[in-house]
Amino acid sequence: MKVKDVMTKEIIYVSKGDDLYHVLTLMEKHNITKLPVLDDGKIAGIVTDNQIAEKLGSFRSKGVPASRMHASTVMEKDFERISPDTEIKEILKSVGEPGPTMLPVVVDDALVGVVTKADLLPLVKSEESIEKIMKENVITVKPGDRVIHARRLMMENDVARLPVVDEGKVVGIISDKEIAFALASIKKSFPMGKQQNQLRNLLVKDVMKSNVVTAKRDISIKEAAQIMMEEEVGCIPIVDDDGKIEGIVTRTDLLHHLREEMES
Repeated sequence: MKVKDVMTKEIIYVSKGDDLYHVLTLMEKHNITKLPVLDDGKIAGIVTDNQIAEKLGSFRSKGVPASRMHASTVMEKDFERISPDTEIKEILKSVGEPGPTMLPVVVDDALVGVVTKADLLPLVKSEESIEKIMKENVITVKPGDRVIHARRLMMENDVARLPVVDEGKVVGIISDKEIAFALASIKKSFPMGKQQNQLRNLLVKDVMKSNVVTAKRDISIKEAAQIMMEEEVGCIPIVDDDGKIEGIVTRTDLLHHLREEMES
């Protein structure tokens, strides 16, 4: 199977000069976290929720209003290009490694499609139990924790999202996307002198996504992939009958298993 069999051809993109709020508006409208950045019709970079959160929260940008930040300010310039004829097996080798998780599909410098982890989920067909691949040592935060603490945990552990747990029960999810939107809102709503204090006091419960999709440990790997596709989520906390967290499975976990199956 090749890239052309799974790639998304209807591409949502931004230009280098588009302002940050336009980028975030597109992400919100289409429920996506990554966008290719074009310059004169050619791909120049990839903008991600992770990179936006990092730029907005970094020391370098503390004095820069979000209104003056553009796609070119936050985009990642180091990324891999693939062709429609690239084998899916080749893509799966790099799943979960550092760097943008959107792969631009290019023909003669023209962007003809993109491939994300979500595009690869339909290939997950395993009937094995989710227990085989779920992580039981889950990094979590509490509703009353500070967002800067959650962000630090995400960066230190190289994860894109964290379950929010209250007395053992999952009550929310916080991800790069929620943090990016919150930071942009602070920069837009408060004068420069008050932004740092607002950021310091921002709590997880103020920005987390409350409607969490969870599942029990009796589902299969294939069922987990189907849930992620239908609900458009990047992870599923695994809970017991009382709603208490027992583990977590991500798109990366599913695709790592797919790669092992294809290589065996």
